[in-house]
Amino acid sequence: MRAARGSLGRGFDSAASAYAAGWRQYLRGLPAAPEGADRRIYATSVVALACSEDKRNPGAFIASPSMPWAFGFDRAVAPEYGSYHLVWPRDLYQIVTGLLAAGDRAAAERSLDYLLRIQQPDGHWPQNTKVSGEPFWTSIQLDETAAPMLLAWLLDRDDPATVDSLERGGDFLLSYSKDGYPSPYTEQERWEEQSGYSPSTIASVIAGLVCLADLMRRAGRDPARFLEAADRWHAAVDGWTVTRNGPHAPRPYFVRLTKDGDPNAGTTYNLGNNNPDPADQRAVVDAGFLELVRLGMRQPHDPVVVNSLAVVDEQISTVTPAGRHWHRYSGDGYGEQADGGPWNVNRADVLRTYGRLWPIFAGERGEYELLAGDRAAAAGRLRDIAACAGPTGLLPEQVWDVNPPYPAVRPGTPTASATPLAWTHAQYLRLAWSVAKGRPVEYPTVVAERYLTQ
Repeated sequence: MRAARGSLGRGFDSAASAYAAGWRQYLRGLPAAPEGADRRIYATSVVALACSEDKRNPGAFIASPSMPWAFGFDRAVAPEYGSYHLVWPRDLYQIVTGLLAAGDRAAAERSLDYLLRIQQPDGHWPQNTKVSGEPFWTSIQLDETAAPMLLAWLLDRDDPATVDSLERGGDFLLSYSKDGYPSPYTEQERWEEQSGYSPSTIASVIAGLVCLADLMRRAGRDPARFLEAADRWHAAVDGWTVTRNGPHAPRPYFVRLTKDGDPNAGTTYNLGNNNPDPADQRAVVDAGFLELVRLGMRQPHDPVVVNSLAVVDEQISTVTPAGRHWHRYSGDGYGEQADGGPWNVNRADVLRTYGRLWPIFAGERGEYELLAGDRAAAAGRLRDIAACAGPTGLLPEQVWDVNPPYPAVRPGTPTASATPLAWTHAQYLRLAWSVAKGRPVEYPTVVAERYLTQ
């Protein structure tokens, strides 16, 4: 009350001026936007990410300040928190690599310290936490245990305490098993809806282990067990996730995931998110396999990668006035109802929902195109992400595809999904600096040196 009365006594103009001055001081401490970036969207992205850090828990960046759809009004779906108000190790990694690219190394250091603080006793990192660090949902997502290893490597954090924590995380990854056999079969992949062998999860785990091994080597420790597992899983990933008899192409391509490690089997599973019918695992695709390229395990012109790009472009992409954008995966139901009504789940009156297009994938594709030598294409993806911004310059989680429910809604404009989504803003910053430098700024060269030069 004293603070409120003090603000009222000084007047709005004084408070607004001090507020703006604080942000200008922060921005002056960072490099200017790189050439080719939209300066308004760039500055908005930096500020949106900085705003998402909890002020009492340094390094705790939430996924979004918004609570879209049922998260805002249905306490059966979100009894305590909208899920976007939680800290997710995966989103946190995306956020702070964006800020790191923009020049805010201190934010990335704080986030790694936060991650080390919330590591669980068995070595894994929780699915998500409250900003206080208390775990909220408790499923195991192996890419989230790999993320701190990747971040620590980017920050050159090889001090004993950090390496001790990361080594415990590595031992957890090696102990995790499917049918008693250690493997990167994850309880949930990066979209948190399915278990299985996921190319994106496996790529993160392999890259994380190789980065951990490098930090251990610098610290004078023996990383052999982690490199052996990484090499074994690297050799096995195609056998787990590349179908040779799928319905979308005569040539082999990556699937979103397999339930049984046999991508040529017609195993079915329910996609969730109000999808009533089971799907053949060979028919469900996403672009998660690009993590194998973006994290240094595959060449961009690898024939299976190229085949898979053609499949995902055909099956899950849409050209809008804001450029080409992609769905998360075939049949994704995480989005509005057909008439534009809000997403909800497990309700008799909500029979089907439809996930729309995610601008983050234009960023991932742009990073891939830089590795493939096509800088102009990557610059185009940067413009496409910016074109998805709403009138305030904030970037959304999803934009409408070619069949919006209202005549006044244009494809390529924000849906009622989480806005701003911190991940989208982070992807914009990271791609902006990647295009400026001609190479992805997040790329773990130690992984590429192991798998692309030997």
